[in-house]
Amino acid sequence: MPRDLAETACPKHQHDAGVHEHGSFEPMAVARIVAAAAGAGVVWFWPGRTADALAVAALLFAGWPILREAVSNLLARRMTMELSMAIAVVAAAAIGEFFTALVVALFVLAAEELEHLTVARGRVAIHDLVAFIPPQATVRREGELIQVAVAEIRPGECVVVAPGGKIPVDGVVVAGHSYADQSRITGESMPAEKSAGSSVFAGSINQMGMLEIQVERVGRDTSYGRIIEAVEAAEQSRAPVQRLADQLAGYLVYFALAAAALTWLITRDLRDTISVVIVAGACGIAAGTPLAILGGIGRAAKLGSIIKGGVHLETLGRVDTVILDKTGTLTLGRPVVQELRPAAGVSAGELLAAAGSAEIHSEHPLARAVVEEARRTKAALAEPASFSYTVGRGVTALVDGATVLVGNRKLLADAGVDVPARETGLPGSDIVVAREGRFLGEIIVADVVRPEARGAMAALQAMGVRTLLLTGDTAEVAGRVAADLGIAEVGADMLPEDKLARVEALVASGHRVAMVGDGVNDAPALTAASLGVAMGSGADVTKESADVVLIGNDLGKLVETIRIARRTRAIIWQNFAGTLAVDAVGIVLAAVGLLNPMLAAFIHVGSEIAFLLNSARLLPAAERFRPERNASIQRATPKEA
Repeated sequence: MPRDLAETACPKHQHDAGVHEHGSFEPMAVARIVAAAAGAGVVWFWPGRTADALAVAALLFAGWPILREAVSNLLARRMTMELSMAIAVVAAAAIGEFFTALVVALFVLAAEELEHLTVARGRVAIHDLVAFIPPQATVRREGELIQVAVAEIRPGECVVVAPGGKIPVDGVVVAGHSYADQSRITGESMPAEKSAGSSVFAGSINQMGMLEIQVERVGRDTSYGRIIEAVEAAEQSRAPVQRLADQLAGYLVYFALAAAALTWLITRDLRDTISVVIVAGACGIAAGTPLAILGGIGRAAKLGSIIKGGVHLETLGRVDTVILDKTGTLTLGRPVVQELRPAAGVSAGELLAAAGSAEIHSEHPLARAVVEEARRTKAALAEPASFSYTVGRGVTALVDGATVLVGNRKLLADAGVDVPARETGLPGSDIVVAREGRFLGEIIVADVVRPEARGAMAALQAMGVRTLLLTGDTAEVAGRVAADLGIAEVGADMLPEDKLARVEALVASGHRVAMVGDGVNDAPALTAASLGVAMGSGADVTKESADVVLIGNDLGKLVETIRIARRTRAIIWQNFAGTLAVDAVGIVLAAVGLLNPMLAAFIHVGSEIAFLLNSARLLPAAERFRPERNASIQRATPKEA
């Protein structure tokens, strides 16, 4: 096979890059189509020498792009669909079949323009993404609000976004209250409430109030910027299935020309030979495959899943095993109070008030969970007169003149407090509390399973995907979370190298493994897996190691992204099978004289358009920012009390 067979698909069409950027018909292309149609009409209705002369002129004008490309490819020793179509057009004209030649040229030109429009629809989505971020923003500098280019904004500065404005940066709200439509980034359908301390994403729309935002990331470093990069990379990357499509298209060109030569040798019928050349087509797969990949990545990006290239989309579509870390992946990664167990004669409010008051200045995650619960339930908190923390034990504080101990059983035992033995099977860590030597009770604190995790695991298993939980946490905690989520295979007390070894073993045994994690300790396993998936709130090194990033930290999006990848793969193989079937049947029918050149051209063009439209089903709808849409969302937004 020639070295450049992969280029034989349809180089004139430039399916990967050379579409009409504006997504509309080119005037010259329209003129050529009209000329071919007019010439065919003249020959059909007013046959004669004058009509033949007009047909030749129309054919030269309309068919010039096809002929020019064919000559160029012939000089470069490339077999292309343009070359086979040019041979058919010239041969038909040479035997006086001007109507056939013009109709073939008409079909080819019309198909190319429809193809350009279809592929351009995918490109429009990228242009919409890039254009959505405003070029300028309002920045507070030296106490004054000034307009500056977004590219000149630096992390740490504060930008001000008016109601209805587009947020230009990733950052944290420092002042103001509003609701933000961040569906472009996270896929959330409802506006999210934003106030001081809330994170915001570039590409979101500020719905109601004025927001002042401290900048964390700008431009390509933002979540929105990473989405743009992923979709742009999809245009440039070539997945293995795309290389296969190019090779298959090249083989089909050679096969069609060989079949035509054989038909001529056997039948000596030039019309049948021309029909064989015309009916075979490969542009449906050559153009449809990259279009499907672009559509799949674009659709996933709209959900808030960044897929870093077509090769990763293809791998994701073949994943049969998903390994998940626990903390921050299956759980929220922050402890909350699960249960209050007051001692006899002590109320739950009294227990929580004593613990919350003692822990009010502690930075320990478990202490923060207790204080948050106390504030949520409006427990009577008091400022401690003194506070001390013993490493590995807990807190001793003086609250309202009484000594309060909050920590583990060792802390209370050392102080001479009689503490009951710890029950087995508790759903989390237990914090015991005493005041003036009296045991007040215990507070059960645990990390919380993500609300969507149970449904996501069930969906993965229903899709035939094997799920495993690997964590550095204890076997008791890991087993409880796994049982809650329906995960049968669990690995506990695992170091990063243990996770890495397990992933490598599964990959070596032939499994296509996706590793999902969010921490620095997950990075080696993510790199070793067939596909690494990072939670968007995770460590930067994890997101850099990952092939897919879930911006909204929603495991449901992992399920949907796998479905998109599988659907993309299925559509590509549908196009492969359809192209082979149409070409095989069409060539046989043409060779035995059952297809005339016009019908062969119709089948060629019709099948090509059908396969392109099949791929186009994956494309997300191009959506530009429209004030009327923003207004309708704002009307649906909950109002401030």
